Amino acid sequence: MPFRDEIITFHEPPVPDGKSPYVPGAGPSQYVEIADSNEVWPESFDLLAKKIQAALGWRALEIEHVGSTAVRGLPAKPIIDIDLIVADPNDEPSYVPALEGAGFELRVREPWWFGHRLLRHSEPTCHLHVFGYDSPEVVKHRIFRNWLRANSNDRDLYANTKGEAATLARNAGEHSMQYNARKEKVIRGIYHRAFVTMGLVTARDEIGGARPLQSDEAL
Repeated sequence: MPFRDEIITFHEPPVPDGKSPYVPGAGPSQYVEIADSNEVWPESFDLLAKKIQAALGWRALEIEHVGSTAVRGLPAKPIIDIDLIVADPNDEPSYVPALEGAGFELRVREPWWFGHRLLRHSEPTCHLHVFGYDSPEVVKHRIFRNWLRANSNDRDLYANTKGEAATLARNAGEHSMQYNARKEKVIRGIYHRAFVTMGLVTARDEIGGARPLQSDEAL
């Protein structure tokens, strides 16, 4: 279980010299599409979760629907975000081949960021984020999801922010990482309110770090 300070900090370790988070042939999305909330998204998650469970069995310690498609009524990129917890995300042979056999494709490898890997699936479209059981990121993802599910004001604020950011990004010819950066200030504000209410920080505290919840591959 991660410590409190790890949960309230947004970690941004530098990419090591000569490394790239993207596997050859992969890169940030060049088009940002925001769709209205769709009742089929929870069903798509259920289908994908069953595929992951069938592929990995007990090696899948937890499978969680996260991100905007996990929040009823929230517009989102029509991509199901899933957090998969495994014993050791750096041990790719223990899970990547099995997931590839189930139709997932490895796209991102970030061993310097809590061992994060991202695999993509089509039909239904999914970004599968793989972390270890001690990663604070999976805790933050759940906090953000649950807070938006329960707080309509922040849900509406985030919906409007996403729409404005997507429009500005498309008009400027920006890719998804730049779209995500446009949302960062609002995301941090939502997190701060959630953390204060949960007792993780006080109203006077600032939450540190530089990495927003949404990397190019999330939410």
